[in-house]
Amino acid sequence: MDIEGKHVLVLGGFGLVGSAVCRALLAERPARLVVASLLQAEAEAAVERLRREFTLAPVEIIPLWGNVFVRAEYKDTPRSALMADPRIRSRLLADVFQELNEDIYAASFLAQVIEGRAPGLGGHPADIIVDCINTATVLAYQNIYDAASHLLALAREERQGGVNWAFELEGMLSVIPTPQLVRHIQILYEAMKRAGTGAYIKVGTTGTGGMGLNIPYSHGERKPSRVLLTKSAMAGAHTLLLFLLARTPDAPPIVKEIKPAAAIAWKEIAYGPIRRGGQPIPLYDCPPEAAYPLEQALSGKGSFGQPTEDVLESVYIDTGENGLFSLGEFTALSTLGQMEFVTPEEIARVVVAEIKGGSTGLDVIAALDSAVMGPTYRAAFLRDAALTRLHQLEAQHGVESIAFEMLGPPRLSKLLFEAALIKRACGSIGAALDQTPESLAQALLSQVSASPDLRTQAISIGIPILLPDGGRMLRGPVMKAHTPEEGWVDLRPENMARWQARLSAIRAEIAQTLSGDTSSRLDRIFADSRAWRANDTFDIGEVVAWIFIHEDAGRRGKD
Repeated sequence: MDIEGKHVLVLGGFGLVGSAVCRALLAERPARLVVASLLQAEAEAAVERLRREFTLAPVEIIPLWGNVFVRAEYKDTPRSALMADPRIRSRLLADVFQELNEDIYAASFLAQVIEGRAPGLGGHPADIIVDCINTATVLAYQNIYDAASHLLALAREERQGGVNWAFELEGMLSVIPTPQLVRHIQILYEAMKRAGTGAYIKVGTTGTGGMGLNIPYSHGERKPSRVLLTKSAMAGAHTLLLFLLARTPDAPPIVKEIKPAAAIAWKEIAYGPIRRGGQPIPLYDCPPEAAYPLEQALSGKGSFGQPTEDVLESVYIDTGENGLFSLGEFTALSTLGQMEFVTPEEIARVVVAEIKGGSTGLDVIAALDSAVMGPTYRAAFLRDAALTRLHQLEAQHGVESIAFEMLGPPRLSKLLFEAALIKRACGSIGAALDQTPESLAQALLSQVSASPDLRTQAISIGIPILLPDGGRMLRGPVMKAHTPEEGWVDLRPENMARWQARLSAIRAEIAQTLSGDTSSRLDRIFADSRAWRANDTFDIGEVVAWIFIHEDAGRRGKD
């Protein structure tokens, strides 16, 4: 894909990798580069630096800031403040745990940024997105383990009267990482679809700098760090969701992930204050003559050390997201046999090459595509044998195997039962098309009345039957769906008209495959097409698969 003249969005553009990616992209002369970061100061500093470096580049460089994991109205508020407000906390939980709807989607800051609806973007959507946010870190370091320990401790206390359980439970739910990742990908997919985004490149992580479960580094936690491994788990889950995104027909044509398996370094080498979490580390002293008895020192009670009013200053190397490392720390992690490291400029070159269609061999999604085991010729060959035996057993036992509501969703069972009723009532596509929708509805009602086997199967698995008048229903003790579209056998004339339109389209498709083109160009899904003759009959499963492909956009994206 050409980068020149395109609108490019870099998420995490202030960071170590994001900055290098922005520089590499500017050399390709995009029309606009949006540099997005969490904080306003970060985004503006990144843009100012780029403008100084690329004074002659005819590119509009725009800073953008805010938390892309929340609603736009909350984008500049720290998470701790959001979670302290009961109303906002409930809204954030609903945004993650409810089904995705238009309200949740439209309010998302991420969606607004991608579509160009965020202030300052002028309605111009992103043609290309490079995502340099370390999403796995964002999710994992909310620390579900501390939250769980806190909640369990409260539950075990003998006196629980003063506990606000709603508050505590919401706090626990708010740090569960997987639902947040799923919602993030759902919004990302929908936004790119609406924006017409052509390429999405994720710079991911292994979580361990490429090391294994024996990683000796743990960001100050116990080894092995559960939180660090949760970061790796989120990184892996993120990769597989992107793998699925790349197999989705209406997703961006280019979906790739670059996953460095080493430490990434470096941004700066300097002398100055050492900061942790953005704050300088205060210095304390404890001379030998002021030593504490061991029992007291280990009790953790009281205050220890004498404040010096100074802060820790030293020589450091800035590794971006991982923070400032000392000479000794960097020497250890970068030595042969440890994390070692890769430079951000190397990552940026790979990102740009992949956008432009280069074959770097470093796209994790392509690697998964080449490694997964897909459908096989042998399985296709044996499918006919399986179907033949199933039909034989149907005839032997005098039953029709329609749906059990185990594959789901209820819409699948609903469509199978409707197709089965049409096939029983009419026998052929032509007979179904020869009737009016009203007469077809009455024919299916007659089948329901005369076929207790089909009727009892449907209502027993939770699929009710809506009668043609639209005011009465046949149902059992369980109902799996709450609307006709989601999972009711719908005998109303308007639904019969819809089925007639489907059958007419299927008949036309079969006719096309029999029109004289004997090449391999056409998919011969239906039995008539494969048999090279028109029997005007249909298989209920093949018809429903056709509906999923053509009406629900549910076709497999890659073979």
